[in-house]
Amino acid sequence: MDTVNRPFRSVLYIPGSKDRALDKARGLPVDAIIFDLEDAVSPDAKVDARATLKAALAEDGYGSRYKIIRINGLDSAWGQGDIDALRDANADAFLIPKVSRPDDVQAVADLLGNGKPIWAMIETPLGVMNAAAIAAHPQLYGFVAGTNDLAKELNCRYRADRLPKQMALQTMLLAARAHDVIAIDGVYNQFKDDDGLRAESEQGRDLGFDGKTLIHPAQIAIANECFAPSAAEIELAERQIAAFEEVEASGQGVAVVDGKIVENLHVETAKKTLAKAKAIAEQDAE
Repeated sequence: MDTVNRPFRSVLYIPGSKDRALDKARGLPVDAIIFDLEDAVSPDAKVDARATLKAALAEDGYGSRYKIIRINGLDSAWGQGDIDALRDANADAFLIPKVSRPDDVQAVADLLGNGKPIWAMIETPLGVMNAAAIAAHPQLYGFVAGTNDLAKELNCRYRADRLPKQMALQTMLLAARAHDVIAIDGVYNQFKDDDGLRAESEQGRDLGFDGKTLIHPAQIAIANECFAPSAAEIELAERQIAAFEEVEASGQGVAVVDGKIVENLHVETAKKTLAKAKAIAEQDAE
């Protein structure tokens, strides 16, 4: 699967135990789905949830949506059973909760035994401090910020600007970018607060996250909008590339757009913007 330019604007949690939710997800305009066997499933339903989820994935119908299974931790009574039951399921990746060190990733990789991509929840202080080493694991493809658990572990207070969590979020992003790993922002808990969701999504986008994890389908549209290039950004990218190529062809002068010099690094960013916009358009068309 080509994931170089794949969009991850919206990543929706779906309980792996609920047939109705699993079916509804097939028609949602979301870029990726986390089929959750951990927090969203009660202990008495965890074993049965494996068969429910495996059957839904076998039936498929999820189109181009990237499919991630969040297993229970290997330190729980269900983690290894989740892997045994679902290692060959029709999913793109496995997500491990509360990853604190590279050994946590390797343990799951050994149990999977099939080289399937692994994602890591970064939601503990040790996970943040070891983020670079975790991201360097050859089977690690993505980070998901577990901001609720992280706030609990840090004993920090909720603030709309997320100031108490900024160092943790930026450390995670630095590690992700250093090792070419996807980074998804944490959830916004107040799913009926569109303004708050938009503000937090815009902050996550501006920090550098690739998208946002969501707890309700009503949040999808805002996340998709915030983490996609705007019409103005696309138009600017096209003008930057055109101006730079014109100067290169003539061999004279310096490329300037809107009073600002355009250099190689700006052109590289502009090309990434257009590639992302194209990938989003193609995926939305499906």
